[in-house]
Amino acid sequence: MFWSSFPLYPIILIIGGGLLGLSIAYEFSRNNFKVLVLSKNRNESAGFVAAGMLATHAEGLEDELLKFGQESQNLIPKWIRSIEQDSNIKCGLKKCGIVVPFKNKEDLEEFPTYEYGKYLNHKDLQTEINGMNSIWKHGLLFEQDGQIDNRRRLMRALERACSLHGVEFQEGSEVEDLTFEKNKITGATVLCATGEIKKINCEKAIICSGAWSKKIFNKIPVFPVKGQMLSIQGPTNFLKRVIFGPKTYLVPRDDGLIIVGATVEKDSKFNQGNTPNGIKQLQEGIRSLLPEAINWPQMEHWWGFRPCTPDLKPIIGKSKIENLYIATGHYRNGVLFSAITSDLLLKIVQNKNLKEIEKSFLEKFSLDRFAI
Repeated sequence: MFWSSFPLYPIILIIGGGLLGLSIAYEFSRNNFKVLVLSKNRNESAGFVAAGMLATHAEGLEDELLKFGQESQNLIPKWIRSIEQDSNIKCGLKKCGIVVPFKNKEDLEEFPTYEYGKYLNHKDLQTEINGMNSIWKHGLLFEQDGQIDNRRRLMRALERACSLHGVEFQEGSEVEDLTFEKNKITGATVLCATGEIKKINCEKAIICSGAWSKKIFNKIPVFPVKGQMLSIQGPTNFLKRVIFGPKTYLVPRDDGLIIVGATVEKDSKFNQGNTPNGIKQLQEGIRSLLPEAINWPQMEHWWGFRPCTPDLKPIIGKSKIENLYIATGHYRNGVLFSAITSDLLLKIVQNKNLKEIEKSFLEKFSLDRFAI
């Protein structure tokens, strides 16, 4: 190991190269900021391993999270068009609709976003979902919800678009320490994949390191919640709607591939790998929703770590350090919230005038809400 001085003075240092980090890098770089992204291992980041659901209503979000999701969902079509145009990669955005099944009508009527859905009786449910398990008697169809192919398309499109806008990437980089002076961040000490230690200077920094954010800046109360997933290959166009069950969801892609997720393991810490119990839970979930799909070939197994906060809400905005910003804790909705989070951060850094609803989001999602 040896020290070297790194002659880069990026205006924006982005710590974290997952979906959120790439989204923020894209937003800043296309607005003429010089950006450097530090990334350790994006393959385990929540944005890379997620199913890509845009499930503002099917998720049953409430209060400010529901409003946040709705605002982001409004931004997504234009945001994706820009990414596709810059990268020349289609991202698989589809307003395919999401079906949430219920065993009894009482549970359906108590669902937080019941009023946004279209009621499905048992016959309707069978019509919408060919082969649906008959244990489900009612359903809600959220036609306004959908999906995006984040794993195979969006991540790759963002990487290419960022590169074309001049973003620099330093892969395999682990931030060992942040450097502060007079309540400002001045840079970071980074252990590179080669074993070399570099000092990187910056004018502003954004921590968007997902479940690892607390390791970067100890005042961020984020912890990992592991999720295991798998994919199965079904017939093309067999399943056209996403099915969002109580413990399992099925997300169909255009080529018949179906993403199956996801376990919720709050005590897993950063334990890597799929487990027999995790795969068994996913298989039981498939059987409970779409019995015949249990015989379809399994294509891939993977896992990742969601960034969770004590109140299950994200942390977005300024820190008490003058030029240090935070975007993490998006838990199960990183894909959905990426567009609005990157948009808000750009506005904050540029000191743009904010709408009242944007001010409200930043107040409710501020790091200051935690007594640390």
